[in-house]
Amino acid sequence: MTDTDTHAVEHPRTRFAPWLVEPMLRNKGTYLKVAIAAAMINVFGLVTSLFTMTVYDRVVPNNAFSSLIALSIGLVILVIFDFLLRILRAYFTDLAGADIDHDIGGRVFRRLVAIRLDQKKGSTGALTGMMRELETLRDFFASATMTALVDVPFIVVTLVFIALLGGPLVWVPLAAIPIVIGAGWLTRPALDRLSAKSMSQGLTKQSVLVETVGALEMVKTSGAARLLGRRWKTANEQHSDSSVRQRLVSTIATTVSVSANTLAYAGTVVAGVYLIADHQLTTGALVACSILSGRAVQPLATIATLLTRLSATRAAYKQINAMMETGSEEPGAGALNPVKFEGRIELKGVEFRYPGAAEKTLAGLNLVIPAGQRVALLGRIGSGKSTIARLILGLYPPQEGLVMIDGTDIRQYDPQAMRGLIGTALQEPVLLSGTVRENIVLERPHIDDAEMLRVAELSGTHAFMGQLANGYDLRLADRGEGLSGGQRQSISLARALAGRPQVVVFDEPTSSMDQGSEAQLIARLEKELQGRTFVLITHRPALLRLVERIVVIEGGRVVQDGPRDQVLQALQRPRAVA
Repeated sequence: MTDTDTHAVEHPRTRFAPWLVEPMLRNKGTYLKVAIAAAMINVFGLVTSLFTMTVYDRVVPNNAFSSLIALSIGLVILVIFDFLLRILRAYFTDLAGADIDHDIGGRVFRRLVAIRLDQKKGSTGALTGMMRELETLRDFFASATMTALVDVPFIVVTLVFIALLGGPLVWVPLAAIPIVIGAGWLTRPALDRLSAKSMSQGLTKQSVLVETVGALEMVKTSGAARLLGRRWKTANEQHSDSSVRQRLVSTIATTVSVSANTLAYAGTVVAGVYLIADHQLTTGALVACSILSGRAVQPLATIATLLTRLSATRAAYKQINAMMETGSEEPGAGALNPVKFEGRIELKGVEFRYPGAAEKTLAGLNLVIPAGQRVALLGRIGSGKSTIARLILGLYPPQEGLVMIDGTDIRQYDPQAMRGLIGTALQEPVLLSGTVRENIVLERPHIDDAEMLRVAELSGTHAFMGQLANGYDLRLADRGEGLSGGQRQSISLARALAGRPQVVVFDEPTSSMDQGSEAQLIARLEKELQGRTFVLITHRPALLRLVERIVVIEGGRVVQDGPRDQVLQALQRPRAVA
């Protein structure tokens, strides 16, 4: 068989994804303890019914009070052990559940952070809602499911006990079992459909909510409350309708199981009376069989409840697994981990189109930036300037061509290691909740307080932070609310410059600053950026003092390229003629 043939063989897909199965298998020792505890609890349940039978058949007719005391002492000891086992079972179940939750939650979050932006699907709210469905998976796979699965084999054991004690009475609970299973099985298709629909509508509702909260100022000032209110009302009504239908269908299966349990108990008593009259059964055996018949059907009631949750769990699993199977930029085994860059950047024959876009943003673009050169990318809105920055940072892969740093295709680098060597300040300055110190340092071990203060002075952050009582320990709200746009940009620039990266990429770094703050920043950056590779995207002429070369982008191609003053004169010439 050739290599081609080998690669052509399709390996069968596993029923459950490794990210779900592996943490569960790692906890199999804990699950074994849960299974042993559950088995002993079921055995104790059988012994309790035998205690009842003995009391009715032996103690009551003979007034054997000494035997009753001995049996009662034994029962108390049994109850104590049963209590302890139930506590241990709950503890081990929760222990396994917590470990699985930590593992799966960590894996899913890492995949979310590493998701390729060109393959990202769904809004921010939808992704947030999907992460919440991890709770559904944990509750199903890590808690009630294990107990129910261990209880199921004891249905057979319980039925055998009933057959030994009551003979034909075993047919009563045996007849109830297919009714419970059938109800769960028949309602499952409808539950699957309604669960998927309810989850989809729940994610839509979450998306509207996140969008509204994230843009609350705009909603208030532009009067968008009516539009978003209508979307919320529609999503809420649709989700409520699907949830009501889902609960109604699930209630049918649960109610059938409860009714079957009651009928099994009552049927056993009724049939037992006739057997007693026929002298085929004792009163104690009837009481024991009536207790056992309820225990035989009870695990199926739990299974019926689990079947109703199974639909929601399957819908959650499909949603999360779809994200886990989305293309990831997580590094492979042979990924390069650069320690330092010289700073040479080359884009060779790059073609790029954003997902869903009709036209190419970049069409055969060629650009070389030597190490240590400071370059400005100019062009009209939508010309592809910011896209070049995103490609350099590896946020999007080109459909054609190469993006290289220091002569190596950036796809060979570990993305996290590569971006750690590039100082980046993009168009929209985004701050995290937490302190100003945390936003600048980002827990990078090589950035100490001295370096933080240096870049804060450099970016202009210290000018306003040094005057506050809490200083750099001031806690920021979500996305830096409470700070002006210029202040957020200053902190973002400090974060980008921390650690003296050899490659720096700025996209409209002063768009929210006043002219005075911008002039002071430029004066400080002129010395800081000497000898570094600097890529600047701007529409602010003052910032061009920081560069030595200008590249003009139009229609996704380089239309002008040269020394700064020469290109600026060429750009102004048509205006002078006019």
